[in-house]
Amino acid sequence: MPENTDKAQASALEALREEYDKQIFDLKQLLEVSKSLNSTLDYSILIDSILYTIMGQMKVGKAALYAKKGIDSTYFSLHRNYKGFEIDHERDYTLAEDAPAMKLFAKECKPYTLQEIQHRLGNYGGLDTMASLEPSLIVPLKAKGIVNGIIILGDQIMGEDFVDAEKEYVQTIAVLAAIAINNAFLFEMTTTDMMTKLRMKHYFYTVLMEKMEQSSLNGHPLSVIMMDIDHFKQFNDTYGHSCGDVVLKQVAKIIQAQIRSADVAARYGGEEFCLLLPETDLSVAARIAERIRRVIAATVMVYEGQRLSVNLSLGVAQYDPSRDLSGKSIIDRADKALYRSKQTGRNRVSIFE
Repeated sequence: MPENTDKAQASALEALREEYDKQIFDLKQLLEVSKSLNSTLDYSILIDSILYTIMGQMKVGKAALYAKKGIDSTYFSLHRNYKGFEIDHERDYTLAEDAPAMKLFAKECKPYTLQEIQHRLGNYGGLDTMASLEPSLIVPLKAKGIVNGIIILGDQIMGEDFVDAEKEYVQTIAVLAAIAINNAFLFEMTTTDMMTKLRMKHYFYTVLMEKMEQSSLNGHPLSVIMMDIDHFKQFNDTYGHSCGDVVLKQVAKIIQAQIRSADVAARYGGEEFCLLLPETDLSVAARIAERIRRVIAATVMVYEGQRLSVNLSLGVAQYDPSRDLSGKSIIDRADKALYRSKQTGRNRVSIFE
């Protein structure tokens, strides 16, 4: 009898040791996850990091994230970096921030299945398009009392249902992800011009210096475009400064729509904008500048019933390590090309060779 008791105690101790070992391992993993998610304030890189972390930790083949596209957005969009889910590109996957399910998430932030949401709300609570993706688990992200994203997961690779311990674990990761997203938004607020929603000048210079250093090391091209709204003062003088604000916002919106996520568009000052194009040589940058010029010229902007014709003058320069020892150097060369466009008739693109 004592021998059996000893064996039972040894078995219990071994089970307890294995449980503690697992908890220690999970804590170490969470520490690494925290380090990874807080290593960048770049939103696109952060989203990728969150998704790959979730997929690896939860052993799923599908993961996607809904988040707001901008500071003042009132809806959540399916981020383009989704993994594994089959998306119908004709479908609108946006979710309203005031949807009933969102209110539920704000009140009780924990992982849900679609069935649990239906049971609580009687329907999908405004998540119908999300439901069409057939997620196995829906994980709200909440920081500072506000839901700032939603992660959806597919089935586990081994085909098993998520157990309570796994749901608790993914919820902990979700808290870390929500804090990281909140930090990224705070950073965006401090580096974004609130009128145009483009980056501020100081942020542009910071990224420019980083990209110049990378370009000098890897030999990849890097170009800058400077832009100025032609006869901008006339809009203010004729219709008032509110009209000028409308023009600035519309021009900024068009510029943002014409560039890649890797590019950086900024309001340089007043009615002047600048654009940083990594991995882009002079000829390609000139074509991008011409495309922006054409789209602006073809767009009729309306202010209080008045149809406004807006044009841009643009200057383009490519980073040259032999002469651009500072960000100001390449900016000045692009600005000289812009000045040439102004002097030779406006509404055109000039290149600084």
